[in-house]
Amino acid sequence: MGSLASVTERFGDGRCEFDCCDTTFRVRATGIRADAAVTAARDAAESLEAQLNAFDEASAVSQLNRDGVVVNEHVARLVRRGMEYDARTEGAFDIHQGRVEQELKAFLRGDSDAPPPAFDTGTVQVSESRVTADVELDLNGLAKGYIVDRASEALAGLGRRGFVSGGGDMSPPTGPVAIESPYGDDTPLKILDTDWYVATSGGYRRSRDGTDHIYDSTSESLGSRHESVTVVARRDCMEADALATTLAALPLDEARELAAEWDGLEALIVHDGVFHTTARFETHVMDA
Repeated sequence: MGSLASVTERFGDGRCEFDCCDTTFRVRATGIRADAAVTAARDAAESLEAQLNAFDEASAVSQLNRDGVVVNEHVARLVRRGMEYDARTEGAFDIHQGRVEQELKAFLRGDSDAPPPAFDTGTVQVSESRVTADVELDLNGLAKGYIVDRASEALAGLGRRGFVSGGGDMSPPTGPVAIESPYGDDTPLKILDTDWYVATSGGYRRSRDGTDHIYDSTSESLGSRHESVTVVARRDCMEADALATTLAALPLDEARELAAEWDGLEALIVHDGVFHTTARFETHVMDA
């Protein structure tokens, strides 16, 4: 018989918590070699953050925005998906606003006196892992969801199950999860029980003078239009992340229409204290 230590190494409950993407990531795995899987998930997340963080001058995204070209498979994947969502949302999801994102974050940090006054246009091309652009790109609406997806993949294995949460973005939960209230109280908006990916967006976490990190370049407006948006998506966390950001930026009627028409997506939009849900959102809610 093996020792108790060897049994614990092979069958266990591993978990960790760390800072990533300007939020707290939580990883948990149960089953065979759970601790090793959690370590691999954290390593994957931290490696990707180093490549995708536009606020790190050494990252691949910063290189692209500085030089107009980069060869990086992860950046290429994000750009392809961003171009897809740009087309499907008629420009509401726009990756061409890297300068705007930088200036907006500087304003929110208090490092500048005013938010960006204008938006940009430009072109971007992808060929295998090579990306070229004549405008700075904002991939933050995809990056955190992508990192959750890749970290979740690192947890996968025979006889093991796991869960990754990065702020409001998460892989399919292994149990009920609460949707945080945007009103600063401890009562959750809903308790989700779903096997889809989850993302929540809104301006309540960081704002200054009524402006937050959400923007809509089609109407050249800054700030989330709703208190909170929660999306559950069948495809992956990157899709949940992108659509939560998009819906948060759109006027209520347009957000509701886009969410209703998007296959494999359900949404809860909290606007002026009123809950607006897609037709089957409640099927992802506990005891619905």
